[in-house]
Parts: sequence; structure tokens; C-alpha cells
Amino acid sequence: MLRTRAIRKIFITTLSMFIILAVFSLPTFKKEEVLKVNLEVEENNTLKTSSIYLLNDDNYLVKSKAFIDGGKLEDKIRQILSNLIVKKSSTLPTGLRATIPKNTAIKEIIINKGIVSINFSKEILNVSEKTEKQMVTSIVYSLLELKELEGVIVLVEGNSLLEYPNSKERLPAVLDKKLGINNNYLLTSRKDISKVVVYYLEDINNTLYYVPVTKYVNDSKERIEIIIDELTTSYIYDANLMSFLDSKVELLNYYEENDVLFLNFNDYLYNSSDKVLEEVIYSIAYSVFDNYNVNMVMFEVNEKQVKYISREDL
Repeated sequence: MLRTRAIRKIFITTLSMFIILAVFSLPTFKKEEVLKVNLEVEENNTLKTSSIYLLNDDNYLVKSKAFIDGGKLEDKIRQILSNLIVKKSSTLPTGLRATIPKNTAIKEIIINKGIVSINFSKEILNVSEKTEKQMVTSIVYSLLELKELEGVIVLVEGNSLLEYPNSKERLPAVLDKKLGINNNYLLTSRKDISKVVVYYLEDINNTLYYVPVTKYVNDSKERIEIIIDELTTSYIYDANLMSFLDSKVELLNYYEENDVLFLNFNDYLYNSSDKVLEEVIYSIAYSVFDNYNVNMVMFEVNEKQVKYISREDL
């Protein structure tokens, strides 16, 4: 009996210590919020997250997360688009807002060989000139997060949307990521023009979000070199955007092999605690996957592998 009580006491003490350690080891840094579609989301294992692009107060599109049902492709598309439509009661993260005008209806969805045609009601044309390009871009980029899709056709009451509603600037019939996102033009000539997507971070109500910026620059360097240069520079063109990559970081060499991009850095990839920040890894990885057709990024420091991340991890 005494032995049983002793064992039980040891077990309870050990369990209590484990619980205390688990609680106090939880990270205090607030991660990106995920939009919940219903109160049962935590118990419904058919729901998965997908990235959607919402507007911040500076009219930039910000990568956010939303839960969608893991069922049919058409259902996923409807749920993503529903999150992009302005509603009276918003469940979006604080500081972010939808892009499609309120009362817009999704009348029909047709999927054919990776191209999805979305027929919207006429209310979609109520978008302002200030946000019309961001609205179209958010639709395209949000839907193309689904690996089954390669292009988007926008219809309004059955007619193809071939120009922006207000500016009347022409649009291609089939839309894809060639549109660019949060386009920033830093051109001084017509020579050596590079188009590079770089992911920065923004703190919105104490939550960090990733903000993709398509930069058009006069630079003949390889895109990964431009990405690292942009993320390590002490000057970022927008005061609200930031990078956690140390300005002393150098990309020593790089190469692509078997769908993997190997990036070899100097010691400054580590922070003062001899760790590589998650925000650094993800900023670089998001940027790589938007610029290169690879499935994995391998991070090295002085030829030693320290971290890898795949498209599926994102």
C-alpha cells in the first residue's frame, strides 16, 4: 500500500511539473491570426488553412490565413471568395479588410483544365478606383493558392471583365500572377529590368503579417541576389514594412539541384542567440517560391545545413 501511494505521489508530482513547464514554454510572440469560419472549427478536422490576401490601412495586400473545408474544389473556391466579400459583420483579423464590394454574389463557378471562371453579380463593379486593382489581384492571388488552379477568368453578369471598372485599364482574359502584387516601380531606364517578388513583414495590432511586393528594378543580378539585397538593406521604401534579416548577412553562394534551391550564407544568418529566426526563414522562402519553380529551399551557413523548408510547409 505504501509503495502504491509513493508511486502515485511521484506520478502526480511529475505530471504537475510537466504541465507547468508546458504552459511556461508556450511562445508569447503572437503569430498570424487565422480567420475562423465557424465555432466548431477546432473540432472539425476536414478544415484546412489557405492563404488569402486582404487590404491593410495603407492599401497593401497582406497575406493572411483562412480556414476552408477540405472537400470539393468548387467549395474551396466559394469559401475563399466569401472571405474576400465585404460584410456587415466582419470576422476578419483586426486591421485587415475584404476587397470585394458588399452584396456581391457568386453566380457561377466553372472549372476547366486548371482555369476557373467566376461569374460575379454586377455589385462587384461598385469598387472604388483606389482599390479596383487590389480587388482583382486579391481574387487572383487568393485563388491561385490552390494548387489545382493555374488561371482565373473574371466574369460580371456573364461578360468577361477585360478592363478595370473605373480606370478602364485593359486586363487579359485569363489572369494569373503575372499581374504582380503591391507593384512597386523603381526604374530609371528601360534596360536591365527585373521583376522580383520580395516578402516583407508588417506589424498590425501586435501580429506579424507577410506582405509581398512585386518590385520592378533596373538590376541584372540573379533574382535571389536581389531578394537578399532588398531584405538586408537599411532602407525600405515603406516605413511600415520591415525585414528581420541582419544587414551584415551575405549570400556566399547558391545553386539549384533536384527542385531544391541551396542558399549558403555567412554567420550573420544566426541571431545573437545562435538561432535563425522563423521570420527570416519565411521571408526568404516565400520570396523564393514566388520567383523560382522549386519545391524546397535549403538554408546553409558556411556550407553546413541548418534549415530547410518546402512549399508544403507554407
